[in-house]
Amino acid sequence: MNDDKGKKYHTITYGCQMNENDSERLAGQLKALGYEETGRLEEADVILVNTCCVRESAEKKIHGKIGELKRLKTANPNLIIGVAGCMAQKDRDRLFKRAPHIDLVLGTHNIHQLGDIITELNQSRGRVLAVWDQAERLASDVPTVRKNNIAAWLPIMYGCNNFCTYCIVPYVRGRERSRPLGEVVAEAAALAARGVREITLLGQNVNSYGKDEADHADFADLLTAVDAVDGIARIRYMTSHPRDMNARVIDAVKNSRHVCEHFHLPIQAGSDAVLKAMNRGYTAADYRRLVASIRTAVPGASLTTDIIVGFPGETEAMFADTLGLMAEVRFDAAYTFLYSQRSGTPAAAMPDQIPLPVKKERLRRLMDLQNGISLEVNRGLVGTKAEVLVEGESKNDANKMMGRTRTNKIVIWDRTGGEKAGDLVTVAIDAAQTWVLKGTLV
Repeated sequence: MNDDKGKKYHTITYGCQMNENDSERLAGQLKALGYEETGRLEEADVILVNTCCVRESAEKKIHGKIGELKRLKTANPNLIIGVAGCMAQKDRDRLFKRAPHIDLVLGTHNIHQLGDIITELNQSRGRVLAVWDQAERLASDVPTVRKNNIAAWLPIMYGCNNFCTYCIVPYVRGRERSRPLGEVVAEAAALAARGVREITLLGQNVNSYGKDEADHADFADLLTAVDAVDGIARIRYMTSHPRDMNARVIDAVKNSRHVCEHFHLPIQAGSDAVLKAMNRGYTAADYRRLVASIRTAVPGASLTTDIIVGFPGETEAMFADTLGLMAEVRFDAAYTFLYSQRSGTPAAAMPDQIPLPVKKERLRRLMDLQNGISLEVNRGLVGTKAEVLVEGESKNDANKMMGRTRTNKIVIWDRTGGEKAGDLVTVAIDAAQTWVLKGTLV
């Protein structure tokens, strides 16, 4: 009989979609040991904090949460507290010194070891530091607890080779490693068999898929192979790097049945000087050509981006280049960020750091411009009909339902009672807001 039967676990996740998927795999290993999930920290026998360290403000928040857990350890000395993810990879045994109540530090390359480590901790009651500098293997056989039965994350690769000067990810996620194409397709088929309707292929830079091995299938090959899996209604992917997005990938999206017509291409800045300082590997002109090729090949596709405001050395003229590019390209939406110094990255030590008030003022102007464009783009959809994947009832109104178009637009409509999560329905678009479309079920 399993000694862990009847015990409970609780996970706390910070950061990106890759971290969310890692948490699903951590939970799967605990479930395999006999643990059940609990929403209450006080009931847990194991608490795992899956961490992010992209921004130092996030780190401070996480350290605060870890500190709060000390009272639970005092009340229950048998409680196992683990810290996993990017901050664990970066800080390693320093976390034990800062928070002595921690039992386990689990690096990004060691996610698959959790089951064995928990068994060891229950027997020895010691501390475990499990942080490899690089993965010995890509663990594909890790049990997973999916939080969502309609949509699922599917990692296709790990790590990043880009070394953008503002980003710490390559230092904590390691070099790029691609999963074999057959393995990814098999996992997609297994998800389809469970009733999953939408999968999102995950990687720090999905366009680099396969480049780490000679004669490996590339990302376009992978999209084509996953598109052929029966039962999957929609395929998304993230994140793309503009430098590596190519005609083969665009054609794969164009010629597929299920790959969604949504391109998320982080430009980060519209100034060549800033892009060079960021080590992005392309120019604004390169980006404009890429956008033109996408819109020629896939008319009606949506285009979203990420932009960092106030990178070190950014002048008013350089910022104006970013505004000009945004006005020209007309993104459906942009995820905008104030540059924040991340110790351990080259940009943190660059001269001419921009004062916070200047960064905030530029961000306001950027958002004002983009919000106006987003509203205009969405208003252009009024009077059209859209295929929508039902996600469930609206968070704000139980009498309304919500879902997404293939182009990743949120749509809300009055509940009829017949539609359920996972259905593909047609909605006539009647009204548009900056972030949301409203319509009527056809």
